Amino acid sequence: MGYLWHRVDPSEIKAGDHIYTWRTAYAYSHHGIYVGEKMVIHYNNLEKTESGPVWNISSDLPSSFTSHYASCLNSHDCEFLQPNTGGNSGSSLSTCSHCTSWNPSIPALCLRLPHCGYRQPDSGVIVSCLNCFIGTGSLYRFQYGVGKLSYVSKIRGGTCTIAKSDPPNEVIDRALYLLRHGFGSYDVVKNNCEDFALYCRTCLAIRGKVTTGSSGQVNFVSNLPWKATLTFAAGKIVSNSFGIVSMAATTLGTYSWNRYKTDIGVRDDVEKVPVEEVVEFRRRNM
Repeated sequence: MGYLWHRVDPSEIKAGDHIYTWRTAYAYSHHGIYVGEKMVIHYNNLEKTESGPVWNISSDLPSSFTSHYASCLNSHDCEFLQPNTGGNSGSSLSTCSHCTSWNPSIPALCLRLPHCGYRQPDSGVIVSCLNCFIGTGSLYRFQYGVGKLSYVSKIRGGTCTIAKSDPPNEVIDRALYLLRHGFGSYDVVKNNCEDFALYCRTCLAIRGKVTTGSSGQVNFVSNLPWKATLTFAAGKIVSNSFGIVSMAATTLGTYSWNRYKTDIGVRDDVEKVPVEEVVEFRRRNM
């Protein structure tokens, strides 16, 4: 496990873990909830998923879930997920065609599990096999309940939070519920894959109109230290080493504080929102 981020082997993760993988040369990360049996529930921009086949979730799904349903995802006769075959019960669909609609680099990697790529119509919440989720990258585990010093020492945002996680069975229940009901309208700044995973793990949502959501990587970008550095340098050229060091220390301190105060575990504008109410809650506050 690295200091800056927390790389893990797929065999080390447990059901209920918040996992992520880096994309496009570490430019950004994609997040999801591991629900067991090599399956991940995650949230994508609907425009990236709607080119693939759509699957309907059975209306027989109970209103109260337990972690039992996570293992059910790998069963061929499971009643939780059923394909939308347009009335032709004998038709079949390619597993990889679902996943390549949002990640075209993975067709040779898919584990070919029966429910890989399922989602509800008009929903960006999707279930994929672990290989399709990871793609060609590596796997990392998001950390919860970290200390203040550990949090601010991270160079990149979107790898940990000070917030405490709920028990794994509650996390999985939320992810499964949102797979059936959706997570509202995708917004890269206010309602993205990391926001989805953070909500599943904590049940916390931000109230009021905000510029950014709970995503650590979005808040990392919005508080990048180079913005303050360029502003300072544009008005004054530092000509001595002491000035350079002072500027760097001030900039880093300001950046660390600004990123810390936007963490969902310390801000005072968050509240526990029941999963049945979260879509409407987020709609009102976006």
